[in-house]
Amino acid sequence: MNTARLRDVRDADAQRPEAHAAWCARALVADGERLRAALDDADIGPLLMVLVQLTGDETLLDECASYLTGPWDYSHRVPEERQRAVRARLLEVLEACAAEGRSLRRVPPASLLRRMMSVCVGETVPEEYVPMMLEEMALEERDPRGISWRAAPPRRALAGFKVAVIGAGMSGLCAAIRLREAGIPFEVFEKNDMVGGTWHENRYPGCGVDTPNHFYSYSFAPNHGWPDFYSKRDALQAYFEGCADSYGIRPSIRFRTEVVSATWDEGGALWRLVVRGPDGAARDARANAVLCAVGQLNRPKLPQIPGLDTFRGPAFHTGRWEHEHDLRGKDVAMIGTGASGMQVAPTIAPHVGRLTIFQRSPHWVVRNPNYHRSVGEGTKWVLRHLPYYAKWYRFTLFWGFADGIHEALQIDPAWPHPERSVNAINERHRRSILKWLTREIGDDPALLAKVVPDYPPYGKRILIDNHWYRTLKRDNVALVTEPIARVTPDSVVTEDGTAHRADALVLATGFHAARMLWPLEVAGRGGRRLRALWGEDDPKAYLGIAVPGFPNFFVLYGPNTNLGHGGSAIFHTECQVRYALRCLRELIETGRASMECRQEVHDAYNERVDRAHESMVWSHPGMGNWYRNGRGRVFANSPWRLVDYWRMTAELDPADFAFR
Repeated sequence: MNTARLRDVRDADAQRPEAHAAWCARALVADGERLRAALDDADIGPLLMVLVQLTGDETLLDECASYLTGPWDYSHRVPEERQRAVRARLLEVLEACAAEGRSLRRVPPASLLRRMMSVCVGETVPEEYVPMMLEEMALEERDPRGISWRAAPPRRALAGFKVAVIGAGMSGLCAAIRLREAGIPFEVFEKNDMVGGTWHENRYPGCGVDTPNHFYSYSFAPNHGWPDFYSKRDALQAYFEGCADSYGIRPSIRFRTEVVSATWDEGGALWRLVVRGPDGAARDARANAVLCAVGQLNRPKLPQIPGLDTFRGPAFHTGRWEHEHDLRGKDVAMIGTGASGMQVAPTIAPHVGRLTIFQRSPHWVVRNPNYHRSVGEGTKWVLRHLPYYAKWYRFTLFWGFADGIHEALQIDPAWPHPERSVNAINERHRRSILKWLTREIGDDPALLAKVVPDYPPYGKRILIDNHWYRTLKRDNVALVTEPIARVTPDSVVTEDGTAHRADALVLATGFHAARMLWPLEVAGRGGRRLRALWGEDDPKAYLGIAVPGFPNFFVLYGPNTNLGHGGSAIFHTECQVRYALRCLRELIETGRASMECRQEVHDAYNERVDRAHESMVWSHPGMGNWYRNGRGRVFANSPWRLVDYWRMTAELDPADFAFR
C-alpha cells in the first residue's frame, strides 16, 4: 500500500467516530505483505518496545533482555528465531486490533516504561529519566514543549508585546515556531538570504551531521524520510526550510538583514535595534524582548600564519567554500583536521592530484557502521506509520548519544593512568577506539604514531570515522604533523624547512566560538556593554540564557550550552526556548515591563558550572581545545547531563529575576 492509499484509509476511518480509535490498525494491516516487509527492515529493539507497549506483556522483555547489549541496531544479539517471533506477534496484535476495533493508543505505567527503556538500551536507565522521556517521546500524543497560558492574556497586552528573534538557524526557527504557537507577535532578522544558519553557510564537500538525524531534528517535527542515518548538508537544509514553510514562519523573516546593535531603552522599557537591510542602509527597529539565536560556530576563524595573504591560488575557509574553483587534479593543502576537515578530506581525496593535510593534534575517531548507511524504505515506512516506533527509536539515539556516555567524562582522582584516560569507563572506550584504529592502519607504524592522541578520549570532540583512516593511506594523501612556519605564493613551509607545494589552500580552522554574539553590539541597562562584560573569550550567562543587567534579553545556544559529551543541540535549544517563553509569559500575564537575572543567581550558577568542569575531561592537565578560553576556563560546553539541564529549564522560578 502506498503512502497516499494509507492516508486515504486513515482519513476515511477518521470521518466515522465509531471507527476513529482503530483507524491506524486498519490502515496498517490493509496490505499485510507491505507491513511484513517493513517490519523485517525495522530495528528489533524499538520494535520490541512497541509490542510490549501495545500488549503490556512484560515477559517479552525477559525473553530478549540478555540479547540487547546496546542502543544500536548493530549491537543487538537477538537470535533470528526470536526476532521472527517478535515480528510475528506484533503483526498478530495489529491484526487483532484492526478486527476488533481496538485503539493502538496506550501509555505504559511509569514502572513498566522505565523497565522498557532499560531493556531497550541494554543498561539501567535511572528513574529520574522517566518524566523527561515521557515528554521527549510525547507518548501522551501531545506537544509538551510549548507554553500554555495560565490565564488568557488581554488581547491588547499580547498585541502590544513584540519579540525580535536574531537569526533564522536551528534555534531561531524553533523560537519563531513556538512564538507563533503562543500567539506572541515577533519578527526574525536573518543576515543570510535563507533559513538554516550553519547548514546554509557550510557547503563544503562532505558536509553533514555527526548526530543521528532522527535525533537531530525537532521533537515536534520529526522527519521520517531522512535519506541516511547521518544525512548530508542538502537534506538538513531542506528539513529546516520545510519547517519554516510548514509552520508559516517565512513571512515573518527579514532576510539579508543583519542586526548591528541592540540597546536597552530604560525609559521605554524596550530594545532599540539598528538593522542593516539588503540595500546596506541602516534602520531602527524596536522590541519588548530579544531572543538572540546567532549561534557559536558561524564566524570563520582564519589562522595567523605568516605569508598566508601572499598565496597566489584560491584559499578559503570550509565555512565559506568557494565552489567556483575546480580542485580536480590539483595539489591541495588542507590546514586542520577537526570535524570539517575530516569530512572534506575523504570527499575530495579521490579527485585531487595530491592532498597534503596539516595536523596540529589528532582527534579520537570512532567507528559507527550506521554513518555510511542509507535508511531503508521499510524503516522509513515503519517510522512514519507504526505507532510509537519512531518515539522508541529516537529514545535509543537519545541514550546512546548523550547521557549514556556522560560518566566516561568524569575524572577519577584515584585512576592510576591519567596520562591516557580519566576513569575505567574512559579507558574502556579508549581501548575500543584503538582497536578500530589499529585495524584500519596498524600496518603503517609511522602513520599510526601520528594519529593516536596523547590525551584521554572526549578531551576534544569525538569524531566519526568518515573513511578518514582509509583516506590517510591513499597514495596521493600525506599527513604532515610538523608545525607550519609560513605560507609562500605556492607552498606551505613547515618548521623543518620543507616546502609543500599547493595549488589551493583549504582552511579547516574552526570558528570564533569564544567571541560569542560577535560582531553584534549589545548595550544593556545603564549602557553596560556585553562585549566589555564578557571580554574576548569569557562569556557567562544563567543557564546559558540570561545575563544580569540585560533585561528581556535571552541567548539561545549561549555560554556553556554546547554538548561536548554528545547529544543533540536541538534538544538543548528546545529546553532554552521553552524557558525563554516562560519568561515572556511571566511578563505578559503580569503586565510588568522587564525582568533581568539577579546577579547572585547568575554568579552562583556559574560557580557550579566551573566546579563541575574541574572534574571533567576537558579540564584534564595539558588539555587544549576550543572549549576553553585563554585562562583555561571552559566557556562553551555544558557540564550537565541532558536530564539535569531539562530539569533546570523545565520551569521558571520568578525569584531568580528582578522585575520592573
